[in-house]
Amino acid sequence: MNNHYSRRLFLKTLGIAAAGAPFITRGLMAQSPNSVLRHASFGAGGMAWADLTQIANCKNVEIVAVCDVDLCHTSEARAKFPKARIYQDWRELLDKEAKNIDSVNVSVPDHMHAPIGVAALQLGKHLYGQKPLAHDLYEVRRLTEIAKKSKVVTQMGIQVHSSSQYRKAVRVIQDGVIGKVKEVHIWSNKTWGDTSVKPDQTDPVPADFDWNLWLGVCAARPFIGGEYYHPGNWRKRLDFGTGTFGDMGCHLYDPVFNALKLTAPISVRSEGSAPNQWNWALDSKIHYVFSGTEFTAEKTLPVTWYDGEQKPPAEIAAQIGVKRLPEQGSVFFGTAGVMLLPHVGRPQLFPAETFHGYTPPDTGEANHWQQFIEACLGKGKTSANFAYAGPLTEAVLLGGVASHFPQTTLQWNARKLKFDLAEANRFVRREYRKGWSVRELG
Repeated sequence: MNNHYSRRLFLKTLGIAAAGAPFITRGLMAQSPNSVLRHASFGAGGMAWADLTQIANCKNVEIVAVCDVDLCHTSEARAKFPKARIYQDWRELLDKEAKNIDSVNVSVPDHMHAPIGVAALQLGKHLYGQKPLAHDLYEVRRLTEIAKKSKVVTQMGIQVHSSSQYRKAVRVIQDGVIGKVKEVHIWSNKTWGDTSVKPDQTDPVPADFDWNLWLGVCAARPFIGGEYYHPGNWRKRLDFGTGTFGDMGCHLYDPVFNALKLTAPISVRSEGSAPNQWNWALDSKIHYVFSGTEFTAEKTLPVTWYDGEQKPPAEIAAQIGVKRLPEQGSVFFGTAGVMLLPHVGRPQLFPAETFHGYTPPDTGEANHWQQFIEACLGKGKTSANFAYAGPLTEAVLLGGVASHFPQTTLQWNARKLKFDLAEANRFVRREYRKGWSVRELG
């Protein structure tokens, strides 16, 4: 595909006419025949393969097409779904398959979540989008708004949201078992950061891998081998991933956000190191302040995030009577007790003697992917749709912005998508490289 055609096709699939009207036609939004959901996957390796196989295992689903910029990742898909058409360019898939598909999953690196997701939404396709919803705050907001306008089914890929453990934890908090919540601590031992400088080298691009397509909306640069970018370490790189908080924050913040019905933070402050020119920092410690809700003790709620070697204060474990905290999880301090929630584990209540004999309610468990498929077929609703996942992701990504300004409290105006510090506002929305502008993002 030549560059001229690629650019024309990209703008076409975004569905923007000269007047800015959405390119959604009756033909493109036609329902699948025989009550079978016709599905396409953007991504074929790693988490994309997990999403694809989980979706394929659901009833009444046909895998029509699979796309991956690295064709080496498509070998399993070719074998498992011999009738599916394989693509390397996501724009070509949407251009050729728009009338043949009803839903998609976008399970690619973070920097391409919004461009592909926007294009799919504008074509009226139901969208399962991996976490975080997008790379930047502005992208998340626009994806949320466009999804609402498109009136399609959406679900963010935070599958633990549907687990019995997280559902049970939400119920415990909302039933007032530990009273009103006074503060929350959240942590992950993951280390999606890198303090080193970018290697000054250019390596051959592997066969069957389209480096230009992988870069997508990001600025052109030489390929570096040794898995520096592809297939997994992109999470550490500022332009492509969102660090540990972006990777794990959407999971770990989810039960906190859900249980307490939080909205946008009022302020955010980083006490960890700043990223360097290329990579996210390690060992973050980020303080959030949220407006209080019916489930909190005060008018505001402090929430602290830790990752890597940063850990909650040692006295927390001693205070609640455990030898050590789990490697990932959260702890809710209430007016009548404490709830420790390992990731992924059953909620534990303290002091143990106070809650002896208490059994959390049986909330059941849902299949996150099946929930999406059934909703697409008109049966029920998703629990992590973009109306919920958008604000959750925005809150998480604020931590990434704050990390650029250590020891500085940033006041956040969610309605205006604006910080009180002018320098911080340049991280709200990035510039796409020439020829890759997504005009529907506004």
